[in-house]
Amino acid sequence: MKAMLPAALLSLATLNAVATDITPLTTIPSLDVPRYMGTWYEIARHPNWFQKKCAGASRADYSLKGDGTVQVINRCRLASGEMDSATGTARQIGPATSPKLEVRFAPAWLSFIPAVWGDYWVLDLDEKYQLVAVGEPTREYLWVLSRTPKVDPQAYEALLGRLAGKGFDLQKLQVSPQD
Repeated sequence: MKAMLPAALLSLATLNAVATDITPLTTIPSLDVPRYMGTWYEIARHPNWFQKKCAGASRADYSLKGDGTVQVINRCRLASGEMDSATGTARQIGPATSPKLEVRFAPAWLSFIPAVWGDYWVLDLDEKYQLVAVGEPTREYLWVLSRTPKVDPQAYEALLGRLAGKGFDLQKLQVSPQD
């Protein structure tokens, strides 16, 4: 957690930036947040500095809290073999079916500062809630997550095609080792 938390804090301001020279990013029409809860394994991501120490076994665990927000626990294995984690909070933006969320890993007492919240938009999600792409409006950050550590190659390739159609640079995409 110590390795990921400072980096996550510093990156949140960047996540809130909105590019003006690209086509607006589209999301899925609606999200069933309770159905989204549980464990998601990172299959691939755009490189980012707050995960640069992650060597593999990256995953996210989501659970609903009593106040309607979502507890987020991100974990990964470092090169040393040690596991690292960061705990944050996500909140839905808009109606109860909105696929747009914001997440923060900063302490709760800083939650009044808009810059500590980063966009977490569900861009693509299969009907069975098994394979998802999450990003943000500038397209700098992108994650492909799955309920299982390995995904069907055809489903993955189809997802990549849809992400390319949304303007993501797939050359930057790094496969995340799940061992």
